[in-house]
Amino acid sequence: MNQPELNSNSGHYLFYGYIVVAAAILIIILDYGSRLAIGVFFKPILNEFDWSRALTSGAVTLSMLGQGMGAIIMGRLNDNLGPRFVMTLCGCLLGAGYLLMAMIHSVWQLYMFYGIIVGLGMSGAFTSLLSTVARWFVKRRGLMAGIVSAGTGIGQLIAPPITNWLISIYNWRLSYIIMGGVILVFGIILAQLLKRDPGKMGLVPYSGNQVEKPKSVSSDQGLSVREVIHTRQYWMMIVTFFSLGYVLMAINTHLVPHITDLGISSTAAANIFAICGMFSAIGCVALGTTADRLGNRRSLIIYFFVIVATLFWLTHLTTIWPFILFAVFFGLSSGGSVPIESTIIVDLFGIKSHGAILGTITLGFACGGALGPFLTGYLFDLTGNYRLGFLVCAIIATLGLISCTILRPIKNRSLEPSVLNIR
Repeated sequence: MNQPELNSNSGHYLFYGYIVVAAAILIIILDYGSRLAIGVFFKPILNEFDWSRALTSGAVTLSMLGQGMGAIIMGRLNDNLGPRFVMTLCGCLLGAGYLLMAMIHSVWQLYMFYGIIVGLGMSGAFTSLLSTVARWFVKRRGLMAGIVSAGTGIGQLIAPPITNWLISIYNWRLSYIIMGGVILVFGIILAQLLKRDPGKMGLVPYSGNQVEKPKSVSSDQGLSVREVIHTRQYWMMIVTFFSLGYVLMAINTHLVPHITDLGISSTAAANIFAICGMFSAIGCVALGTTADRLGNRRSLIIYFFVIVATLFWLTHLTTIWPFILFAVFFGLSSGGSVPIESTIIVDLFGIKSHGAILGTITLGFACGGALGPFLTGYLFDLTGNYRLGFLVCAIIATLGLISCTILRPIKNRSLEPSVLNIR
């Protein structure tokens, strides 16, 4: 009998890949929820130290660079040592980084603890987890990547209101201590449930039929990193996800301060940011299935078009209800874009070096994410408002839209036709 949940190789009635997905999404919720709460911490830190927005945003810039550089290393470690080792190491770094944030008294400490330690702690989350999920699933790969990526939106939905509440009751320092403790305990425990690929357990990837080994993409099929970096498609992917990283981190860092600058309460601003996270989670899952049906390239074009439109609109918003509508549409489109970074790599380059390739493209995302918050904060310091900064975001997103629009399949005989499907 063909039962998707039946693991006919071991007799277990629950395919272990689903446990991997469950552990991965919980880790993403913890890691990205804490990371995306920086917008809520932003003004309390500014108020205590009287630093400029560009200077404070620089820590986010350094953190994204650390995350991107670390992602290359973590991607290779994931291919060789597996996600349990990678995510245990990252959990220790991330938790320690937040605990140390509670002790900062100078800019160099902010840059060291948040910029470097938190950045390295975040470096394995996206790369390691999505690379692992890609190895466990052939059928439903887009859906499962979307479910895991939805953790970023769920974290954004949960963490900012809770963080705002903690800061209002205690202070931002104690809030960071609580955050670091939660990451250390639960992040490390969840990491122990992760397995690199089904072959290590005598299983095969989920293909809708656990009896036969799927033939579309084997674990050793695809291009090496050395081969990939000489293709035009690789650099177009870098441009596309650089643009996405720039926009997401600029908005995640500066949306809450922008809303409060307009006279709207910090609670309302945190809730609007949470709404954006909720619809980002919906976008990851619902639009992940869309990518399975329409193809990754077509879906990415649609999502980028909506992102561009909402960013141009953002420069004119001044009241709560339009901000809520912005949060809905921006959340859906940005949420749908994130999981495609992993699945389109399989489409273009195969699964052989997926973790390492994803790590290098994540570096492109991180470089955009590093530049976005800093330049947006600098333009605020220069002009006294966010209008120009958000307009630059819209222009950068337009470059991403153009890049993914002209993306075409790679021609390589070592890849089967099914791997080249990037409709």
